Amino acid sequence: MTRDNNGIAATKGLAVTLDGVSFSYGEASFRFDVEFAAGRITAIMGPSGSGKSTLLNLVAGFESPNAGKVLIGGIDVDNAPPSARPVSMVFQENNLFAHLSVEANVGLGRSPSLKLTADDHRAVAEALGRVGLAGKEKRLPRELSGGERQRVALARVLIRDRPVLLLDEPFASLGP
Repeated sequence: MTRDNNGIAATKGLAVTLDGVSFSYGEASFRFDVEFAAGRITAIMGPSGSGKSTLLNLVAGFESPNAGKVLIGGIDVDNAPPSARPVSMVFQENNLFAHLSVEANVGLGRSPSLKLTADDHRAVAEALGRVGLAGKEKRLPRELSGGERQRVALARVLIRDRPVLLLDEPFASLGP
């Protein structure tokens, strides 16, 4: 484990490889042969329907390939459920729970049961501060702007401390 410039724990990342991965639904067919280096930021761009979200969903385990292998850190994860993969993902829709406060939505990144330790509560507060939401911990998602909701989703993945971070249009509703 390393620390970033702010002293926050950060992992170095893992390489992600899609080796001969094919996937299709309906009339859309995709084939992926690509390797993403560990610890690097990679942007995937293309028109709507070109397979960007599909690629991320295959890595995260929300979709299963028809053929080929998905490797994370050199390990075949095709049979691993999403929860067992060393991946965190921010979705286009931010996937917040409407009945949970901002603080609880972020806390889910540490514990799905929301049984948080003192360290977990500190990490939640720190993450909310990093994304500019300190003081809004008790609000519900409906009380936030679209950009603020997206920042809650970002804070949630930041506290998970997983070596692979997948972002599906994470800044679309954010201002400069």
